[in-house]
Amino acid sequence: MFNRIMVPVDLAHVETLDRALTCAADLGRHYDATVIYVGVTAETPGAVAHTPQEFTAKMTAFAQQQSEATGARTEGVGLTSHDPAADLDPTLLKAVEETGADLVVMASHVPNITDYIWPSNGGTVAKRANVSVMVVR
Repeated sequence: MFNRIMVPVDLAHVETLDRALTCAADLGRHYDATVIYVGVTAETPGAVAHTPQEFTAKMTAFAQQQSEATGARTEGVGLTSHDPAADLDPTLLKAVEETGADLVVMASHVPNITDYIWPSNGGTVAKRANVSVMVVR
């Protein structure tokens, strides 16, 4: 049913993604699909990596760790954005196309009042993506 499952990952907050990561790995194993972990960084040094190349290496290492831990087939993709906070949704939507994903599994948060003012990333991706999106809370 699914061949390529994209999972947006924030390496600075991996501890909050456990349910989404587990769900994606389970689906990957069930459908014999590749789970593609996608992270977005700025071109400037940040808390996770100093360069986009270092960030991509960390995404690749994260994917390998997930593969070893879960038995799912994985890939790691590091993307660069001028302003990840402002451009995250369009960057993720472009990544869906570029990775050939046919499912996106995203972590979400418990909705709060600010979600009525600013839409969540998961909600925006689910609304605009041309593939199925599973938002895991």
